[in-house]
Amino acid sequence: MFNSLSDRLTATFKNLRGKGRLTEADVDATVREIRRALLDADVAVAVVREFTGKVRERALGAEVSGALNPSQQIVKIVNEELVEILGGETRRIRLAKNGPTIIMLAGLQGAGKTTLAGKLSKWLKAQGHSPMLVACDLQRPNAVTQLQVVGQRANVPVFAPHPGATSTELDHPAGDPVAVARAGVEEARQKLHDVVIVDTAGRLGVDADMMEQARQIRRAIVPNEVLFVIDSMIGQDAVNTALAFDEGVNFTGIVLSKLDGDARGGAALSVASVTGKPVMFASTGEGLDDFELFHPDRMASRILDMGDVLTLIEQAEKSWDKDEAARMAKKFADQEDFTLEDFLAQMQQIRNMGSMKKMLMMMPGAQNIRQQLEQFDEREIDRVEAIVRSMTPHERLAPKIINGSRRARIARGSGVHVSEVNGLLERFAQAQKMMKKMAQGGMPGMPGMPGMPGAGGGARKNAKNAPKKKAKSGNPAKAAQERKDAEARRANAGKALPTGAAFGQQGGDFDPAQLNLPKGFDKFLGK
Repeated sequence: MFNSLSDRLTATFKNLRGKGRLTEADVDATVREIRRALLDADVAVAVVREFTGKVRERALGAEVSGALNPSQQIVKIVNEELVEILGGETRRIRLAKNGPTIIMLAGLQGAGKTTLAGKLSKWLKAQGHSPMLVACDLQRPNAVTQLQVVGQRANVPVFAPHPGATSTELDHPAGDPVAVARAGVEEARQKLHDVVIVDTAGRLGVDADMMEQARQIRRAIVPNEVLFVIDSMIGQDAVNTALAFDEGVNFTGIVLSKLDGDARGGAALSVASVTGKPVMFASTGEGLDDFELFHPDRMASRILDMGDVLTLIEQAEKSWDKDEAARMAKKFADQEDFTLEDFLAQMQQIRNMGSMKKMLMMMPGAQNIRQQLEQFDEREIDRVEAIVRSMTPHERLAPKIINGSRRARIARGSGVHVSEVNGLLERFAQAQKMMKKMAQGGMPGMPGMPGMPGAGGGARKNAKNAPKKKAKSGNPAKAAQERKDAEARRANAGKALPTGAAFGQQGGDFDPAQLNLPKGFDKFLGK
């Protein structure tokens, strides 16, 4: 969504690198480029004017002039101001103290309210709630049926006493959505659902009839939250639409849908600032799981290409199998061979986290390799998995037995060329060697770096390049002094670090406490 804006801002900040001092002309040029980038991204003119004004004022102040790295200080200022116009702080749903929490969805037709109702209900269910959907969009053809399908996919009950309009009955008068909303809340109260999500009707444009109906529903059910769902690709018209709905139903929060689209994203940067209402959620794809709580600070980091590692970690924690992770940790500690069975299990863990492309785009600096990431074929993972699954269990445990005829059979079974099977086995062999070196007690020898303790042969390789021992002096007095100095150095070294035996290199026992390692690191080393 913000690729174009992110590219422009990143290029602007590159021009500031290496400057020990920023002049007023430098600041003006930077602010001018930021203004152009925001306007090209369809951000409202009033928002751009206020944003760049604050950035310029702060950039010419003491916090930049006195900074050790002025260019980084400018980036920090832009990041903080972006967070501010995106809402400042993460805003969560306010739950009712008594009875069910009532959430009303409002927005234009096509913004994605019905699909979002299913996403929100599934997200709430994962949080430990018991949501129920209420179908109050009785005017759009088959809207009720769509909500029922979405509710079934999310495994959430749907209250739909009226079928609504169908494609063959466009002129047939629809039921009373206000009565349906009121009855839905009562149904949820009786069946002990703690959250009610009311899906309301929309129009292709803002009109008086739609707004009046939304107002009547709001008065009838008195919702705890009114979420305004807006299409992130709507462009400059987002501000006018948001202001109309704010005046009509006084919404309490904003949900950005279709945030995975290729539009310029100005709506996300404009609506919260203009209305003063926070962005609470974001829909990032077509699947029911492509839904997340909106964090202004994390979104600002994504826009500035600083990554969103916290969201990446949260997704990993939700999808990662702890038992499988514990099994792999034990295997790693016991220095057992990493097999293709383990490789397949790890691949399935990664697949559970979602799109690889989306995950990699959350890494800092991902904009620099965006073109490569966009060309990445997600189906490549499917092909690799097909190759491994075409092997017998014994072949996965002992890939060295896979000869030419076995490779041909595996290629036929997975529908790929033999060269792809060969490539996978070669890459796996390299990964296996790396895992074995890591399991032996340290990092493999790195170029330009000394071998780490227990790095499995790294010390022997470095020994070839080690300086030769100094020859003993022929002067007996001088030779005796050299021996004393050497003994003193060995004694001091023994106080500073454990001996080689303590590292387990000479058969001795390794005591992690001697190294003052972080808590829990001894378990990682298997001690």
